[in-house]
Amino acid sequence: MPFIDIFAWIVLIVLVVTIVAVVAALGLMPGRIARRRGHPWAEAVTVGSWATLVFGFVFWPLVLIWAYVDVPARREPPR
Repeated sequence: MPFIDIFAWIVLIVLVVTIVAVVAALGLMPGRIARRRGHPWAEAVTVGSWATLVFGFVFWPLVLIWAYVDVPARREPPR
């Protein structure tokens, strides 16, 4: 096998490993952000992140925004 074929296989393997690592990092990012910020639905953000990556990536930016949204504090009723 010539050197160029071996080099092509090495490049292909590095490319596949890099793509898998990027997808894993994108899947983990919103959940980690939500947990760090104390989001009340951090687990739902995590599930939403992985679900959108598996089913097409379209709503992933919305899940990322959801990880940053703060839930307003409950107001006390007037006495």
